[in-house]
Amino acid sequence: MLMVDIIRKKRDGGTLTKQEIDFFINGYVKGQIPDYQVSALMMAIFYQGMNDEETGDLTLAMLNSGEKLDLSSIAGFKVDKHSTGGVGDKTSLVLTPMVAACGVPVAKMSGRGLGHTGGTIDKLESFPGFSTAITNEQFINNVNTVGISIMGQTKDLAPADKLLYALRDVTATVDNMSLIASSIMSKKLAAGADGIVLDVKSGSGAFMKNDEDAFELAKKMVAIGKHSGVRTMAVISDMDQPLGRAVGNAIEVREAIDTLRGKGPDDLKELCLTLGSYMVSFAKDTSPQEAREMLTDALESGRALDKFADFIAAQGGKHEDVYDTDNLPKASKSVEFTAPVDGYVSSIMSEDIGTASLLLGGGRRSKEDVIDLSVGIYLNKKVGEECRKGECIATLYGNDDAKISEGYERLKKAYGFSDTPVSPSKLIKGIVD
Repeated sequence: MLMVDIIRKKRDGGTLTKQEIDFFINGYVKGQIPDYQVSALMMAIFYQGMNDEETGDLTLAMLNSGEKLDLSSIAGFKVDKHSTGGVGDKTSLVLTPMVAACGVPVAKMSGRGLGHTGGTIDKLESFPGFSTAITNEQFINNVNTVGISIMGQTKDLAPADKLLYALRDVTATVDNMSLIASSIMSKKLAAGADGIVLDVKSGSGAFMKNDEDAFELAKKMVAIGKHSGVRTMAVISDMDQPLGRAVGNAIEVREAIDTLRGKGPDDLKELCLTLGSYMVSFAKDTSPQEAREMLTDALESGRALDKFADFIAAQGGKHEDVYDTDNLPKASKSVEFTAPVDGYVSSIMSEDIGTASLLLGGGRRSKEDVIDLSVGIYLNKKVGEECRKGECIATLYGNDDAKISEGYERLKKAYGFSDTPVSPSKLIKGIVD
């Protein structure tokens, strides 16, 4: 079997067999197939697509490329959550301590930034000393003692996905439905949770640009999960504008902590309560509404914030950095973007905001790039909010004048304005279970 024949077959619209998929996944993991050939195949798949059988075979091939984490030594029903990626999406930083504070063990495997979207691990590394590069034993022990642990994808768990994830990021082959579904579900299934709640984004800043595609992706992933014996459901949420107001790394961590203190943006809080209600109801065998009440109490009592501090400390950070966010990285410069007219913000193109943050240094242009954790953007005005000419509607934070200039030019493209009032898109667009 030759890799060039597999590339040609998919390029010409053919259907790959299980044997062909296993061949290229196993060969790539073993270093027998070079990046350039796998890049060619990813591009062929991007344009020609994969059917459900191919998607399932690819998921299993990536799952079986390494070990599956055994969480049987953790008491209780273990839950995990995954987002398909968005701009300003710091949900995991708020959601996981809320759920853990309700007595539900959270064992989560997360990734780094992908394209114009931020990664949970990058954000968490804003805490000096914090690390997700922990052993499986530490991971399990932290869940048993703290109630929550987040670790990076190790080389032993779905290694094929880790390799493809980085390659797709720098070859413009991220936003393909089958590749996204198989990538997410291979590592989610490898992580060993009993239940998985998926946050599938829809809109300008998501990989799925419209609701129809988002629902189709959700159905694919839920079907893969249930077929594997894992309780799985999905929430379709809006990404026509960034989630919350902060976009970056440390700046998003601060907003997440504000939310845990009860002072964060309403959309972030609402999404966390919605996702969390299903995670807790899975584990507690209760209704989502009862679970929501438990989560609200965890927020209002301060238990969720304390749980977050315990989690950060357990993985190398410091308790005090959660309670005093001045210790987190800060940019040295700021520039205001002001409204060009009187009126209302009619649109914010999330992808442009994410790209502006990337240009500031807050994301990766190539897989070798080092992220500047201190830079980012704060959205002073969001869709539907009134503005006056000359009023600050967004603030850029950076350390390099040239990068700030690049980010500013991209930011200008993101905003649209209207003379009449505008309503933002509905945050929660549907449920797939």
